[in-house]
Amino acid sequence: MGIYRSEISDLRKNIGDNIGQRIIIKESPGKRSKPLEKAAIIENTYKDYFRVKFEEANRIGSYNYTDLFTKTIEVKIDNGNGYEPIIEPQVEIKRRKTAV
Repeated sequence: MGIYRSEISDLRKNIGDNIGQRIIIKESPGKRSKPLEKAAIIENTYKDYFRVKFEEANRIGSYNYTDLFTKTIEVKIDNGNGYEPIIEPQVEIKRRKTAV
């Protein structure tokens, strides 16, 4: 499985178009723990990561774009009527053909 630069670029643009928007970030801390959901605001995007400001703790956090592809985190954006998942490019799984 591979993630292509164009897919990360599309995701970066999608997040960049929503700078200043409220989001919910859902993190998976481990197998036995419940997922954590945190409210934040998208602050900025960079080449390899994006930065958010958490509302309740008044602190800054950052996440890699690949975290979204690998489902390490899920991001939902406030569209005014509720939260909807961020649009992620579909990653194709390419398998090698093996000789028999």
